[in-house]
Formats: sequence, structure tokens, C-alpha cells
Amino acid sequence: MFENFETLDIETSSARIHLRKGGSGPPLLLLHGNPLTHVMWHKIAPRLAEEFTVVATDLRGYGDSSKPPGGEQSIGYSFRSMAVDQVEVMKALGFDRFLVAGHDRGGRVAHRMALDSPECVEKVAFLDIVPTHHMLNNIKRTWAVDSYHWFFMAQPYDYPEKMIEAYGFERYIRKKLDKPGVGLSAFTPEAMAEYIRCCNAENIHAVCEDYRAAVGIDLVHDEADLSTKIAMPMLVLWGEKSHVNRSYKPIEAWKERAADVRGKMLACGHYPAEQVPDETYEELRRFFAK
Repeated sequence: MFENFETLDIETSSARIHLRKGGSGPPLLLLHGNPLTHVMWHKIAPRLAEEFTVVATDLRGYGDSSKPPGGEQSIGYSFRSMAVDQVEVMKALGFDRFLVAGHDRGGRVAHRMALDSPECVEKVAFLDIVPTHHMLNNIKRTWAVDSYHWFFMAQPYDYPEKMIEAYGFERYIRKKLDKPGVGLSAFTPEAMAEYIRCCNAENIHAVCEDYRAAVGIDLVHDEADLSTKIAMPMLVLWGEKSHVNRSYKPIEAWKERAADVRGKMLACGHYPAEQVPDETYEELRRFFAK
């Protein structure tokens, strides 16, 4: 799926990050969402690599990256901790400043990176999210129903872990990706096999730690810098059939947190890079190439 990309594992100060790297040109970091891995970019990464040096990583806790302990308040899976991993990875590859695009959880990592390490991020793109603080403080019935897993997976150890294990890991992955009105047809057999392979007890525990941090320590971090506006150019893409579009106004939400925001709704659900790869590629290429 990543022809002509090299596979690497890089040790950061507190995790081992698995990644694919390919192409040449300005460095572009691609960050995936849940319950995915870097494989979610497989339809567009090779095309982006024609103009950019593409680095597609597995976040800590996901894919073939390590799953370190969450620690007190699950701080090891805060978006700040995940962002540090990615900055250290890019520096290890020789990139002190780079472009970044993030989907879902990866978008939240990119958001924290833009706040904590603005000197490293030249431009940032978010796929199908609004800021965590805005989302959790403006909950609507539609979002609560669509995104119940935020609060289920944030329950204390090991209730959600055991429930998901009892349900079955493969069954869980297929159910999680099978969104109403969209279905599974956009996911290639090869990508689906990777998502299933990487879903196990260790991964699910890490993901639960991720969600525990999101409703706890991440909000503390967000509240500390609500008055800080992100200065670098920002692109926001979201799906017409996504739960995000049903409950929020993405452009307006991001304008509360950033100075330079542009974006577009795409004819897809929550997974634009796999559901509408041509349009997603074109929007990212156009934004990052300028």
C-alpha cells in the first residue's frame, strides 16, 4: 500500500513510533485517527509524496507503535504527550519545521502541537474535528448519540477494555467503522486487515487511556490556553455525512481558536482520506503547496 516508502521505528523520549516515509520536497506529517493506523493515508500518501516528503506515523498506543503506561490522570496519552512524540520524530528525521495534517485523534494531536510547538508547524490541516474544548462544552443530543464512545471508553479501568474484548476485536473494528448511511465499502480489504490486526487488548487499553485523558487532563491543558490563537494557516475539511457536521459548524468553531482558517465540506462521512481520496488529496495538496 506504500510502494517506495521506507518503514522505520524511531525512539522518542517516552515511546517508540512506527512510521512510513517517502517522497521528496517539503516535509509533511500525516496523523491518523481512531480506530485506525497510518494506513488510513494509503490512498493519498503516494500522490502527496510526488511533491512532499511524507511521514505517516502510528500514534503511541496505536498500530505498531509502543503502548507505554498511561500513568496518573492518563497523562501518558494526553494530546500533549502524543504531540511531543511527533515533534521528536520529525526532528530525528532532520525536520525542525514541517507541515502537518491530522484526522480525528491525530487532528487533536496536531492541534496541541500547533499550540505547544508553533515554531515547528508551518501549516496545519484538520480532518473532521472541531476543537476538543468546544466540542465537550457544546454537546448536542445528536453528537452524544453518535459519539457515545467518548464517555464509554473514558470509564475507569478496566470496564470498557473488558466489554470490548468480550464483544470481539474484529467485530468491534467493523462496527466502529460502519457509520450509518456510509458503510464499509471505502475501506480496502488490505486496510481493513491492518486495522483488525492492530486491534488487541494492549491497543484497546491504550485507546481507553487516550479517551480518559481527553475528558480530563487534556481539558486542563486546553483551558490554560483558550485565549491563545493559532497563528499559522489552517485548513479544515469535514464530511457532509459525518457526526461532526450533524452537530457543529467546523469553520466557526475553529475561528474561535485560530487567526487564519479556511475549509470545505466534502461529500463523505467521517473518513475523508478513504471515502473521498481524490478530493482530500486535492485540498491538502493545494493548501500545503502554496
